[in-house]
Amino acid sequence: MSHDHDHAHGLTATGRHRRRLVAVVAITATVFVAEVIGGLLSGSLSLLADAGHMLSDSAGLVIALVAAHLAARPPTKARTFGLQRAEVLAALVNGVLLVAIATSVLIGAILRWQSPPEVDSGLMLWVALAGVAANIAGLLILREGREASLNLRGAYLEVLGDLIGSLAVIAAAIVIAATGFTRADSVAALAIFVLIVPRAVALLREVVNVLLEATPSGIDLDEVRTHLLETPGVAAVHDLHAWTITSGSPVLTAHIVVDAACLADDRTGEVLDTLSECLDDHFDLSHCTLQLEPEAHRQHERPVHD
Repeated sequence: MSHDHDHAHGLTATGRHRRRLVAVVAITATVFVAEVIGGLLSGSLSLLADAGHMLSDSAGLVIALVAAHLAARPPTKARTFGLQRAEVLAALVNGVLLVAIATSVLIGAILRWQSPPEVDSGLMLWVALAGVAANIAGLLILREGREASLNLRGAYLEVLGDLIGSLAVIAAAIVIAATGFTRADSVAALAIFVLIVPRAVALLREVVNVLLEATPSGIDLDEVRTHLLETPGVAAVHDLHAWTITSGSPVLTAHIVVDAACLADDRTGEVLDTLSECLDDHFDLSHCTLQLEPEAHRQHERPVHD
């Protein structure tokens, strides 16, 4: 009986669409520079806030590119899982950056509400319109690949968030030009703040869960245990663990106690194949390490985990 346990790293879906990500990063970075310059010259906080939003999203896109590159690199003896967790560390930096940007936007909006400065609504409007055009171009570039890759889908949603931010700046510029109500700039900045905060919280929560090796979302270990116990020849399951190496790469380990009849009939290979197929088909867990044990062996193990 042949058993294929090769865990080679091929070209991922994100890797196949790498050029799309590179193009969107270039567009987003260009708009970021334009919005920083435009925000400083026009005195618009909302433009600067949207620039910060774009900076964070550019970082997110770069993380997706880095993840695609690292996923294609083979593991080494020193790093048996390769450098996949570098994506998590980069996401941690991005999350902290998001929190810093959101905090500065909130403080700036409060201060400007109390003493609103003069704002050049014309320059503010033109820069924001350029941002909208760039975001639409980014969405069109990413549209085809967003169903094939979670990374591209995340990038698509990030660009969509940028588009909403640019529309908020345009609305503020029109209000200021029509009514002279310069506090509209602070209102738009607060709207962008509201866009940033949930993403920052979600990103940091995901990073913390990965670093603490929490059970991946969507995987119920009780359900996994039930499926494993239904396999003919399996008497018990213990030391069951699941965690995430990096986004989209869950792994699982377990000790599987097999009955005496299974050992006597030399069906351990068959049981192992059935368990692996079950985990892959039902839970999308393709990287699993399963230790088969006779029933008597469990008496010699320290009862640390069920």
